[in-house]
Amino acid sequence: MAGNDLGSLLGGLLGGSDRSGGQGGGPGGAGSILGALLGALGGQSGQGGGNALERLIGMLTRSGLVDQAHSWVGTGENQPVSGAQIAQALPDETLRKVAREAGVSTEQAADQIARSLPTAVDRLTPSGEVPEGRSIEDLVREQQL
Repeated sequence: MAGNDLGSLLGGLLGGSDRSGGQGGGPGGAGSILGALLGALGGQSGQGGGNALERLIGMLTRSGLVDQAHSWVGTGENQPVSGAQIAQALPDETLRKVAREAGVSTEQAADQIARSLPTAVDRLTPSGEVPEGRSIEDLVREQQL
C-alpha cells in the first residue's frame, strides 16, 4: 500500500486532524507523518520480522522508551514522549525520510510523531497487545469499522 493511502487511513484513525490544524492524512498531518514512518519501517528488511508496528515498538523499547511504549499498548493512561526522545529512538535515515515525504523538517516530524504516536498505538492495540503477523493496514481498517 502506498504511504499516502496508509497516511489517509491513519488520519481517519486519529480523527482526521492534528493539533497543528493540518488534516490527518494531508501534507504534514499526523496521519501523513505516521504513514511515512510506518511505511519506512515496513520497507526495511532484516529488522527482526513482524509488521511495522511491532518493529517500531521494539525500536522504542530498545532506545529506553519502555514505559512509554508499554503504556500506549496497555489499557491504562498513555505516557507522553517528546520529539527529542523520538529523534533519538529512530534511525537518522528513517527520520529524514519521513520528514522528506511529509514535507516538514526532521524536528517537526519528530514532534508530530511524539504527539500522535501514543494515540495511534493505543487505538491499534485495543486488547493491550501488539497483534503479531498482521499488516498495519489491516489493523487500521479493523479499528475504523
